[in-house]
Amino acid sequence: MSKAVFLDRDGTIARDVPYCSRPEDLEILPTVPQAIRLLNQHGFKVVVVTNQSGVARGYFSKEILRNIHDKMLDELARQDANIDAIYYCPHHPDDNCQCRKPKTGLLTQAAMEHNIELSTSFMVGDTEIDIVSGNTVNCKTILVTTGPKRGEDVVTRPDYIAESLLDASQWIIRYA
Repeated sequence: MSKAVFLDRDGTIARDVPYCSRPEDLEILPTVPQAIRLLNQHGFKVVVVTNQSGVARGYFSKEILRNIHDKMLDELARQDANIDAIYYCPHHPDDNCQCRKPKTGLLTQAAMEHNIELSTSFMVGDTEIDIVSGNTVNCKTILVTTGPKRGEDVVTRPDYIAESLLDASQWIIRYA
């Protein structure tokens, strides 16, 4: 079975733009390509898991979201950083689906489809819902302080608090 690093998108990989609805608004955070490349080099699958309720709210279509993700993948690939898969929840928070973090549907689906051992994997995100989701499936969890709230409202204790995704990736390599 494989080990993976699950990454939230907004506030972790890219600048958090509320309901980012245009590819040109996606801005990869500094050192993110280097961080992902480091994970790739150490044999981790890198999987994005992201809530995207803007689809259900009618702010953007699944096609626009695909274009945003394609831009992200292309920018990272140009710097030799590879994302193995992207999983997203398009539902409204009131829909009570199983895929919207902090529920674990995105993580468990990715684990099944990519033969990932969750107990040897990591969840990295900038909000408490990311930490709760990772803890629930027995991943090690890392809170990055690159999001707009900088981790200020997190009550659930992560395994590590990182200043950036690069800091998180370096910790993962040392820990694993």
